[in-house]
Amino acid sequence: MGIIEPAVRLRPRTEPSDPAETGVLTVDLSALAENWRTLARVAGDAECGAVVKADAYGLGLAPAMRALLLAGCRTFFVANVLEGEAARMVAPDATIYVLDGLVPGAARRLMAADLIPALGSLGEIDEWAATGRRPKAAIHFDTGMNRFGVPIHEAAQAADRARHITPTLVMSHFVSSQMRDEPRNERQIEAFLDARARFANIPASMSNSSAVFLPQRPHFDLIRPGYALYGGNPTPYAECPVRPVARLKARILSVREIEPGVCVGYDALWSAPKRARIATIGVGYADGVPVGATACDGKTAGEALVGGVRCPFIGRVSMDYVVLDVSKAPKDAAQRGEWVELLGDEICVEEAASRAGTIGYEILTRLGMRFSRRYIGA
Repeated sequence: MGIIEPAVRLRPRTEPSDPAETGVLTVDLSALAENWRTLARVAGDAECGAVVKADAYGLGLAPAMRALLLAGCRTFFVANVLEGEAARMVAPDATIYVLDGLVPGAARRLMAADLIPALGSLGEIDEWAATGRRPKAAIHFDTGMNRFGVPIHEAAQAADRARHITPTLVMSHFVSSQMRDEPRNERQIEAFLDARARFANIPASMSNSSAVFLPQRPHFDLIRPGYALYGGNPTPYAECPVRPVARLKARILSVREIEPGVCVGYDALWSAPKRARIATIGVGYADGVPVGATACDGKTAGEALVGGVRCPFIGRVSMDYVVLDVSKAPKDAAQRGEWVELLGDEICVEEAASRAGTIGYEILTRLGMRFSRRYIGA
């Protein structure tokens, strides 16, 4: 199962830090494991799996999987074969499903890595069966997403053709599970129950992070959370039930005073309404800070914590830099070489996303590889 790398904590501000670092992403593996245990408790008798696609939502596949394995997780979901092969290297004995299904010609790679495809069409079932080995597979039914999945009206045909493989899971995916009162959720559950009835004694799965908390409790035999594991709020209508996992800090590279009317950044989108103290930090859209967090006159923009004080982005987010108005921050915290916080307890993933006009999933998965990464906890 491997050994988790030694925990390395962010140095306090009073200690010297590596001058080469301009951005540090800290991933709390203990929070990740606790989030998995929280979701497992909510799921009751259903097994709690984990979605680790997109490099574990941007936080690192290998360390995330190792922490989840230690917490007790034994079933993982990835997007494609390459992710599956990487996951198999971390977890030789785990069950790993590939959500892309069977890409034409990929059967050999899937079998070599002992990966289980989520088959989403009659053609995929036939190609998988053509190996002649009765290989394992999940059968993915489309109950309303219209993205992947066997249409419900083909459920009988799917069940008939699946006699030549070994189904290990019947699954579907919600369209709007983050909206607990959405009527579509009930219609999808009913459609899924109809399809599932054709696969007697085969485990079923429908719940992503938000669906775990739906009043219908559509947990079935296996839940497959992703976003909530990494600190995203699966219940936007209520208090977040999970702990933050990602913390992002950036170093101040430059500080200066500007006069009223002076513009900042590309295209002069923002100009100072009064004399201001400004600071440039060493992260930008190449690191995953969305351009949508850009500040222009009259627009809500991103924010960072400087010495515990919220300071707004000013001007356009550029490739490598963001400029902050630090006029209200403590002067000793708003100095060259000091650190500001972009994600953490105060500024959560959802808030950062809202200020950028996007979603928390995008914030996490776009966190760049230029950050120094530190893993704490286990």
